[in-house]
Amino acid sequence: MSNCQPRITLHIDMDSFYSSVETRDKPEIRGKPVIVGSDPKNGIGRGVVSTCSYEARKYGIHSGMPISRAYKLCPDAVYLPVNMELYKHTSSRIMEILREFSSRFQQVSVDEAYIELGGDIIDYDKAIDVAKTIKEHILHREGLTCSVGIAPNKGIAKIASDFNKPDGLTVVRPNEVKRFLNPLPISKIPGIGKKTAPLLHEMGLDTVGQLAVYDVQLLIARFGKFGLTMHWMANGIDEREVEEREGVKSISKEDTFDEDIADPDTIKRVFYSLSEKVHSSLLKNKYRFRTITIRVRYENFKTFTRSRTLTCASTDLYVMRREALHLMKEFIGTGKFRLLGVGVSNLEKIDERQTLITDF
Repeated sequence: MSNCQPRITLHIDMDSFYSSVETRDKPEIRGKPVIVGSDPKNGIGRGVVSTCSYEARKYGIHSGMPISRAYKLCPDAVYLPVNMELYKHTSSRIMEILREFSSRFQQVSVDEAYIELGGDIIDYDKAIDVAKTIKEHILHREGLTCSVGIAPNKGIAKIASDFNKPDGLTVVRPNEVKRFLNPLPISKIPGIGKKTAPLLHEMGLDTVGQLAVYDVQLLIARFGKFGLTMHWMANGIDEREVEEREGVKSISKEDTFDEDIADPDTIKRVFYSLSEKVHSSLLKNKYRFRTITIRVRYENFKTFTRSRTLTCASTDLYVMRREALHLMKEFIGTGKFRLLGVGVSNLEKIDERQTLITDF
């Protein structure tokens, strides 16, 4: 993404993730208060609530609450142990969906991530279309809802994703930042929690707008470096980049055209070039791939992705090209394209003692 182009950042937050996954897999408990943590009726009620359904929240139950307290508030709720393997597998599939739509991707927990869109999407209306498509894909593939915040940076996007839960979509354009942030309680600023909020209240600061105009030197004197961070965030400033963590999870390349293309031979040449770039990066980082994904954007900005997962991991350029072109077949002859992309994921690190088999 060019530095002269405004960033559009999306924060995707799954709705009540653990309990939603449990409810999806156990239809008989749908509509009931569901609390994931431990079961107080089996003598193991010393834990805390990991997450709970929105039905349970109506009773005043929330994450981090002792299970014993939750049981007093709602003894008839469905209490389930944490099934982290199930949640991780579900999360992995959801994150793959998000990667399909991103030029930059950053997973921050099992149920939330940031993405930045391709460099050709600098219009918020187009970003909204992408967000709606992401929500549809997650719902149709995983049977789960998520809430999305769209904003100029990570901090505002995170606040926006929590603004209209569940199944929300909140957009904060650059000229709307102040109007959106100012009325919010200071606790909405990421990092301001149970310890910091009371101290700010003692200083007469209750809203983000009040925090934004407060003397920054006094904030730094009281809270150190975080005082400056709070000041920036309250004013809608967040220069953190969206960046992958904990190693490479996917490799992709895309090309945006000055003039939309439709000619099959031109499309083939583009896919050959993109595949070679992905393959070069794959070998440089010493990975095999199992999943090939193509990304197609029409002249009207409608965007589609298609993926195929191989039975065995590969480093073969021919396989990458072949599968990418095969996935593209359904789109040939259906219109003109402004962007094409090729990516690989489900990567496996290659041991240095192993031999790379390539096809040049």
